[in-house]
Amino acid sequence: MSRPRAEIVAEVAAMSNDRAEKHYFCWPAWARRQQKPPAGDWTTWLLMGGRGSGKTRAGSEWVRRLARRGVTPIALVGETMTEAIDIMVRGESGLLAVHPDHERPVLKGKNRLVWPNGVEASILTASDPERFRGPQFAAAWCDEVAKWPNAEEAWDMLQFGLRLGVRPRQLATTTPKPTKLIRRLLGDEQTRVVRMTTSDNYRFLAPQFFDAVVARYRGTLLGRQELEGELIEDRPDALWQRSMFRPAEPVNGRIVVAVDPPVTGTTRSDACGIVVAGRSGEGAVVLEDATLKGVAPLVRARRAVAAFAAHRADAIVVEVNQGGDLVINLIAQVDASVPVVPVRANRGKWLRAEPVAALYGRGLVGHVAGLTALEDELCAFGPDGKADGHSPDRVDALVWALTELLMGGQGPRVRML
Repeated sequence: MSRPRAEIVAEVAAMSNDRAEKHYFCWPAWARRQQKPPAGDWTTWLLMGGRGSGKTRAGSEWVRRLARRGVTPIALVGETMTEAIDIMVRGESGLLAVHPDHERPVLKGKNRLVWPNGVEASILTASDPERFRGPQFAAAWCDEVAKWPNAEEAWDMLQFGLRLGVRPRQLATTTPKPTKLIRRLLGDEQTRVVRMTTSDNYRFLAPQFFDAVVARYRGTLLGRQELEGELIEDRPDALWQRSMFRPAEPVNGRIVVAVDPPVTGTTRSDACGIVVAGRSGEGAVVLEDATLKGVAPLVRARRAVAAFAAHRADAIVVEVNQGGDLVINLIAQVDASVPVVPVRANRGKWLRAEPVAALYGRGLVGHVAGLTALEDELCAFGPDGKADGHSPDRVDALVWALTELLMGGQGPRVRML
């Protein structure tokens, strides 16, 4: 049973500085059983846990242990280079924080860590799988693999390079999502799966976090995933199921950018859904999710126009029920030559989405790789018109785009050109 927080604080306060430092860096004295490497013969340690459950600390300490044993070189892979540096290396539980001064590695250049004993680690981004070609590694720590874009390609490229030493191994730390890569790892006999919850790490988290965040989301689908570390499969009452998402076909027709603006035009508003889709034969392909949150209205307009230009689209479709007129005016300020199709909702979100979901059911809609956030929201979209309790801004934009492309303007909308 875990000791009370107050008891631990009092014990540490009574220690001398030298003893307190040694105790702090003695990971076996702090680690929970789930944070220690599993026993037995394995290639992949899949550590799935809720927010704040101690995944990053476990990853950093595992790499520290490898470095002390002289295992080199090591790959450190994050979703982006920024996240790899800020979380895995420089974060509160990152590699620099878990080493005492005499063992601490040094960050050299933009993507290399070097330990005093000569062990080296390369920092890589999963968003660029081609960077994995060439390098060889004896071990790898991969963070938030459920969020990786092109996850399977990046993972496969890493496997080809994981070929040095007596027993190459890798640790994948992540908040679970039912992506193809996560399902694949769960089915691999060489994977050892360990699960942790946010509550497991309560001693090291602010009490206010539990009062405000944990209490609010406990028992919800989002809470089960983000706090309990549970792998949430398809919502049984959702219009979309993950089996409905198929690979993209070449685009050979019209392309539109659809914008679902938030109610208000401030940086604190809901997200502004921005989705790009194009015709492909009798169906369509979703080409990009450019949704933005927490930015000014003019930034949203610039993003929509940039997507229009990047995909050589034919028009921007804008819902004008709430905030749409502002978006149209701002688009004109950014580029007055861009054709805009205003649309107005006259039914609820669920009724508007049903015919579009039916197109997916018929296999008429494909997705390019990397649309994880959009797919998550589609599969969380319920009869209450929300996705995990939030406004489904990405879903709304998608519905407008596909209604324009595949239903010829027929549906719950009014076209005003």
